[in-house]
Amino acid sequence: MLNYALLKTGICYDVRMRYHAKIVTSPSDYTDPHPEDPRRIFRIYKILAENGLINDPSLCGAENIGNLMQKVPVREATDEEILEIHSKEHLDYIVSTSHMSRQDLVSATTKSDSVYFNNESYQSARLSCGGAIEICKAVVENQVKNGLAVVRPPGHHAEPDVPGGFCLFSNVAVAAKNILKNYPEKIKKILILDWDVHHGNGTQKSFWNDPNVLYISLHRYEDGKFYPATNFGGPDKVGDGAGEGFNVNIPWTKPGMGDSDYLYAFNQIVMPIGLEFNPDFVIISSGFDAAEGDMLGGCLVSPDGYSQMTYMLKSLAAGNLAVVLEGGYNLDSIAKSALAVTKILLGDAPGRISNTLPKSETIKTVRDIIKIQSRYWKSLLPGYGSINMGENTLKNYDYLHDALRGNQVRKYMSNYSLVNLPIIREKGSPSYNDQILCSADIHKKGTVVVIVHDSPEVWGSIDPVLGTLDNSQSIVVDGSPRFIEWAQKNDYGVLDINIPRSITGHNSDNYSVANGSQDTCLYVWDNYIQCFDATKIIFVGINEAYSGIVHLVGHRETREKVSACISFIGDCQLRSIVTIIDEYITDWYYHSSLVFTSRYHPCWDKSLNPKRPRRKFGRVIMADQCGSNRILEERFQEAVEFIEEALESESEESDSG
Repeated sequence: MLNYALLKTGICYDVRMRYHAKIVTSPSDYTDPHPEDPRRIFRIYKILAENGLINDPSLCGAENIGNLMQKVPVREATDEEILEIHSKEHLDYIVSTSHMSRQDLVSATTKSDSVYFNNESYQSARLSCGGAIEICKAVVENQVKNGLAVVRPPGHHAEPDVPGGFCLFSNVAVAAKNILKNYPEKIKKILILDWDVHHGNGTQKSFWNDPNVLYISLHRYEDGKFYPATNFGGPDKVGDGAGEGFNVNIPWTKPGMGDSDYLYAFNQIVMPIGLEFNPDFVIISSGFDAAEGDMLGGCLVSPDGYSQMTYMLKSLAAGNLAVVLEGGYNLDSIAKSALAVTKILLGDAPGRISNTLPKSETIKTVRDIIKIQSRYWKSLLPGYGSINMGENTLKNYDYLHDALRGNQVRKYMSNYSLVNLPIIREKGSPSYNDQILCSADIHKKGTVVVIVHDSPEVWGSIDPVLGTLDNSQSIVVDGSPRFIEWAQKNDYGVLDINIPRSITGHNSDNYSVANGSQDTCLYVWDNYIQCFDATKIIFVGINEAYSGIVHLVGHRETREKVSACISFIGDCQLRSIVTIIDEYITDWYYHSSLVFTSRYHPCWDKSLNPKRPRRKFGRVIMADQCGSNRILEERFQEAVEFIEEALESESEESDSG
C-alpha cells in the first residue's frame, strides 16, 4: 500500500514574516537593500506558483493550493518552545524590540552582530520559529510526506543567549528539540544537515552535548576568517561529553566550491555517517547562499546540485524530511534553488550536473575530516576491520613515516655515502633520528645542494576490509635521489633535510610541516651552512617542506651565498616572502627561484585569481603533472638548467670582478 507516495508535500508560508525589515536610515537603504531582504520568501513562493507546484494566483498564502502541495498553517512559537533552546534573557530581549522607539531600534541594530530590528521583528521571528516547528510536526504526524518551511528571519546563527548573523531565534534547533520532546516514542534521533555557506554556530551550540542530534555542516571556513569568524566551525570541533562525535564540520578552505565538491563530501562523509546514524527524522538547514550568483557566499552550487543533495537525504529516515530556509541573498538564485529542492520533495528526479571532479582542496579537506570522524563512525574507516587511528593501542605500532625515513637513510648512506649531521633538540623522537644527512666533506665543498623534503610518498593498493597496504602492490616514491646524483656528479656537497609530517611520541596538535621546516632551516643555516666554505648554495624544496626555504631567505641575509631556490610543491599552499631584512628581497627571490605547481593548483583558477601569482611567491610555473614527485620528474631538466645558468652567471661576474 502506497502510504507515503500518496501524501502531498507540505509548505509553510506567511506574508507576515515579510514585516521584519531594516529601518531606513539613509538613501542607500533604498538603492542597496540589506541582504536579508523581506522579498526572499516571496520570490520562493512566487516561483513555485509560476511553475505550477502551487495554485495561488494572489500569492498571499491561500488555504487550498492545489493537488501537489498542502499548506501547513504557520503559528507563533510559544515561550515554552523557544525556551527549550534559548535563555529567558535572550527571549526577553527579542520581546523588548516590539515596543522600542525608532531611535532605540536603530541603536540596537548598530550594536548587534549583523542583526537588524524593527517593531515587527519579534512577531516575525516567532512565526518563523513556529513555522519550522509546524512543518516538522506535519511530517512526523504523517499529514504530509515531507515539507518545506519558507520562513524568515533565518535561525542557525542565533545562539542560546544571543542573536547574530541575521538570526533572532534558532528555528531548526527549537524545532528539533521540541520534536524530540513531544514524540519520544517515534522520533529518537534527528539529523540536521546544514548546507548554508556560513557555519551554523547557533545550531551547533544547541546540541553540543546531545547524542540524539547529529549536526553536519558544510560551510566556508578559511581558518576561521569567514563569518561567523570563529574556530567553532573547524574540523576538530566534534561535540563534547555524550555528544562527542555527533558534530561534523566540513569546512571549505576557499571560495568557489561547486556541485562536484559538495557531492564529493556527501558521498564520502555525509551519507556514510547518515546511514550509520540511522536517524528517525532529517531537517535540512537550507541556506541557499552557496548558490551560484550569491555574492556573499562566493560559491557555485547549481539548482541541480541542490536537487542531488536533497535526493540523497530523502533516502534517510524513511523519507521523513523537512527543509527549513536559512540564508541566501541573491533573489534569483534562492528562488531557482528552492524550486529544484521542492521538485525533489514532490518526487521528481534530480538534475544532472556538468562537472563531477572535485577540487584538490576538497579532496584534502574530506581526507582530514575522515581522519578525525573515523574515530566515531566505522563507516568512514577504510574497512570495518581496520585500525582506528584514535585508539590508544597505536602506541604499540611504528609509524610508517619513521620507517620510511629509516629506509631512506640506509639507502642514502649506502648509495651516496652520506653521513648523519647532528641537531640538538630538547626532546627526542624516532621522527628526529637521522633527520639531516650530508656529504662527509660538505664543509670543504664550494657548492652545496640543500634538499628540504617531507617524508617519501607511498603509492599502493589498500585492502578494502582491513585498510592495510598490499606490500606487493605498493612502492615508495622519492624524488630526492635525482638531485643527489646530479650534485655528486658535479662534485657538489649534499645536505638532505627530512621534515616529518608528525612527531612520534609528542603531542602534534600544534605541529605542522611548515612550522617544522621553518625552524629546522633556520637552525641548519645558523649552525652549519654559514660555517661551510661554500660560496654557492642551491636550495631544493619538495612538497610542504619548501616553506622553510621561503621563510629562511626572508629572515636571514642569504643573498651572497644562495644561487637558486627550486621548489616542487604540487597543490601545496604557495608561501610568500615575508622579510625582516629589506624591500629588495622579494625581487631577488623572484629572479632566483622556480616554483613548480600542479596545473590544478588554485593559483591558476581564474575565477579566484584573475592575474598571475604575485612576485612575492617567486617565479611560479604551471606543470602538466599533479603531485610534487611527478612534477619533479617532469621538470627536473628545466630546474637543472636554471641552476646551471645561475651558477655560470655568478662565475662570470666573479671573473669580471
